[in-house]
Amino acid sequence: MSSPTGPASGLPVRMPRPRQPGRHRRPEPLAAPEGAPALVLAVPGTPAAATRSLAEEVVSIARSELPGLDARIGYLDGDDTEFPTLQAVLVHAAQERASRYEQARAAGADVKEPEGPVAVVVPLLAGPDNALLRRIRQAVMDSRIAADLTDVLGPHPLLAEALHVRLSEAGLARADRARLFTVATAADGIVLAAVGGEEAVQAAGITGMLLAARLAVPVMAAALNQDGSIASIAEQLRSSGSQQLALAPYLIGPEIDPAVIEEAAKEAGCSAAEPLGPYPAIGKLALAKYTTALGIAPQQAQGAPVR
Repeated sequence: MSSPTGPASGLPVRMPRPRQPGRHRRPEPLAAPEGAPALVLAVPGTPAAATRSLAEEVVSIARSELPGLDARIGYLDGDDTEFPTLQAVLVHAAQERASRYEQARAAGADVKEPEGPVAVVVPLLAGPDNALLRRIRQAVMDSRIAADLTDVLGPHPLLAEALHVRLSEAGLARADRARLFTVATAADGIVLAAVGGEEAVQAAGITGMLLAARLAVPVMAAALNQDGSIASIAEQLRSSGSQQLALAPYLIGPEIDPAVIEEAAKEAGCSAAEPLGPYPAIGKLALAKYTTALGIAPQQAQGAPVR
């Protein structure tokens, strides 16, 4: 027996450990709220096995960051068989939610009727592409399902980190600027290739400034889908003193034919890195868009958001 002032038997009492104060304290573990909307990743481009593998890895990263997350994949150009369309995924999510509610009522559970959005749709896009975003928005509207649509993933410091990694993997940048070694093929100027027109180029330019700070070389954004844009930016970089250029695709991958990137690299007269692909930051940023839409705090990610 113990008294309010301590243990009567003299044995120690296990007391809750106080939370570590300050900025280095451990974040509280986070899990998806019960009945939370599904995260639906809207994947652009022509579906293929490689696209599915990429999207599955992105949602796997998101699930690992938020246990209990209901994450699904909807393809903008799906076929509703092997690659389910975004519209079909939203309809299915709504049907499942309604079915769970009816089953709970039939079992005698005291449950509230579901309310709020069925899903939060996150476009798998690094930067704005109005044509693709219009199609995603239309698919959501055509589904007639209550769903929130988030912004694209960038700009963000984590995307600058991902670009740096892809360049270093291609031997076009040092993996760590603090180490005193050189890469023979390291670029002294980067063409940051975006898709989506002038708005996309401007948004890519913000991440480009962060990448330039990491690499200590000039970075300029150009539009992959505008004739002459890549060549013009490459010429500007060479005119300012850069001699060895590299092309860094500011895109996830599925949104454009890989042949377009190869052609752009030839146009700029340089080598190209791989697209961002399923880099871990992509899954974390997709989750951050979801949690922000729901008003729940995501786990702390590296890199402060760009304001």
